Amino acid sequence: MKVALVQDWLTELGGAEKVFKQILDIYPDADIYTLVYNKEVLKKLDIEETKVTASFIQNFPFSKTKYRNYLPFFTMAIESFDLRGYDLVISSSYCVAKGVLTTSTQKHICYCHSPVRYAWDLHHQYLEEANLKKGLKAFVVKYFLHKLRIWDIASLNRVDQFVSNSNFIKERIKKVYNRDSVTIYPPIEIDEFEYHHTKDDFYITCSRMVPYKKIDLIVSAFSKMPDKKLIVIGTGPDYNKIEKLATSNITLMGYQTFAVLKDHIQRAKAFVFAAEEDFGIVPLEAQAAGTPVIAYRKGGALETVIDEKTGIFFNEQTEESIIEAVQKFEIIGSHFNTKDIRENAEKFSPFSFNDKFTKLLENL
Repeated sequence: MKVALVQDWLTELGGAEKVFKQILDIYPDADIYTLVYNKEVLKKLDIEETKVTASFIQNFPFSKTKYRNYLPFFTMAIESFDLRGYDLVISSSYCVAKGVLTTSTQKHICYCHSPVRYAWDLHHQYLEEANLKKGLKAFVVKYFLHKLRIWDIASLNRVDQFVSNSNFIKERIKKVYNRDSVTIYPPIEIDEFEYHHTKDDFYITCSRMVPYKKIDLIVSAFSKMPDKKLIVIGTGPDYNKIEKLATSNITLMGYQTFAVLKDHIQRAKAFVFAAEEDFGIVPLEAQAAGTPVIAYRKGGALETVIDEKTGIFFNEQTEESIIEAVQKFEIIGSHFNTKDIRENAEKFSPFSFNDKFTKLLENL
């Protein structure tokens, strides 16, 4: 069976790219198609460049870093791939990858990380955060997002089977696309983390610093708890803004290698997570290290964190709600069992992902 794997882009290493690599491990002989790629990311994913076919966007100026500026070309670019020679097409999609053209004799499975966020449920939030509510540039962006929504619905029937990365996204797929899907959780590299029974006296959070991750909210909350130490790992557009919020009890470490990140997650007393994520891989990586999670009670975290067993929830994305949760954790934190926390993470192993994904394909 000849297989093609389609990914929106391979320009940075995130959760979607890790899922893509896991699917590639199941089908190591598959050919890869993507809008644009970065050679360094291919190296990190151990993908040979000769296996990858990029779209014409690859040749545009600054496409490796500024590819989002070429949004008006995305749909044309994804439809430019000729996949007629393949029996099975698997797309890993959170933008346009699901819209590749296939024939009636081919099977197309879409692992959907989310319907296009900035075109659907995060549309107005995206425009507000990008300062695109008024003006000519805002009009142009709104126009192309409108066109993207029309195309997104028109391309639905090109997918034979949707796979959602969480039940939270399963509901979003049903709402936006009116299509059923099967949930298969993303794989977590459990064995890369060692779980520590004893923890040091600090909290940790890590993320790309963009508005919806709410790192600024976590930092603001801890600035009002001077006796609680917080370590923040990550960088991004909001770094300078967040740095100004940090008080002496908060350490911003910026970008760090995986080894440094892992060491701190393993030693932290708790991982703080304030985003409404579709799934959320890092909170599970924390649990793989036996580290409990203090998480916002919404989104994928509800499927990965067990309240008062592997972590605790807070109900609102506010400083007060986070402070309340931390205070509660200080009272009950000693009751958490690192073994129980680790065992919860083990349910999301690569073996589990491979088994469910291959069985799904066998039953099509």
